[in-house]
Amino acid sequence: MSEADAANLHAAQWREWRAAIGSPRMHHAWILAGRRGLGKHDFALAAAREIVAIGRETPVAENDPDIHLLTHLPKDDKEAKKADKGEPFETKRNIAIEQIRGMQARLNTRPTLGPRRAIIINPADDLERNAANALLKSLEEPPAGTFFLLVTHRPGLLLPTIRSRARILRFNPLPSGDVEKALRAANDMADPADIALAARASGGAPGAGLAFLAQELGPAEALMRRIAAEGDPDFVLRGKLGEEIGARPDRARLSATLDLARTVLAQKLENPDTLDIPALVDAHSRLVTISGQAKSYNFDPGFLAMEIGTLLASAAPLRA
Repeated sequence: MSEADAANLHAAQWREWRAAIGSPRMHHAWILAGRRGLGKHDFALAAAREIVAIGRETPVAENDPDIHLLTHLPKDDKEAKKADKGEPFETKRNIAIEQIRGMQARLNTRPTLGPRRAIIINPADDLERNAANALLKSLEEPPAGTFFLLVTHRPGLLLPTIRSRARILRFNPLPSGDVEKALRAANDMADPADIALAARASGGAPGAGLAFLAQELGPAEALMRRIAAEGDPDFVLRGKLGEEIGARPDRARLSATLDLARTVLAQKLENPDTLDIPALVDAHSRLVTISGQAKSYNFDPGFLAMEIGTLLASAAPLRA
């Protein structure tokens, strides 16, 4: 999703942000909170450009020296070479304390081109514990003119002391029509039926819809909805789901699959039978836990597919 799309889709968040910019005391730290795929990163970039543009004569460049982004680094030298070539690359699982210390060293100097600078950390929920503690020191005593934008998909994983020092800007799932428009804009050659299916499966997150299309998850989505509706007493559907996920899925496919399973259960919770609510809530909660663990543990894909299927089946009206 582009920064222009973020501006069009998040009008309420922009109103709150710009009202804060126009106030006498702009808060120095912001948490951009919401599920993955809502466009929070692009919002953060556009917001950072707005804040650093204030009080300076030169225009804000694409790679502006007063906007600093901290995110996952390449996993190793081999992956770093891929990144340098513009190729897909595998990243480290966390944002390390060395990255925070490097940022803090730059905070000892003045902004380069104007009186303000912005620090974006995405995703802030992947900060190592020591990195989070180090960041806290900067939030407690921020240098003049420095603003922090912490992008988080799971704000509950942030240290309470970090949450208490930042203003939270919440991003809610978007209407299906808005997601469909965003997907069409990004995939003007895609089949309209595929766009509609991806929008339904996105859970209100354009990024999840894009991943759905890129990973061709239509067959997996149909299996998930069938398991959640019918159960899977003979394990046949779970086996088919494992085949759809693949024997060696990469991290992006696993992430998209877990997001899809959570969406399937979340949509069942929108209008559930009363007797089904406890099982649905429990299954969704366990999927959220697995999603959080997936980046830290090397789950066997076969086991993960079986676990996803079992949780979906446990929420079916006819229990597996």
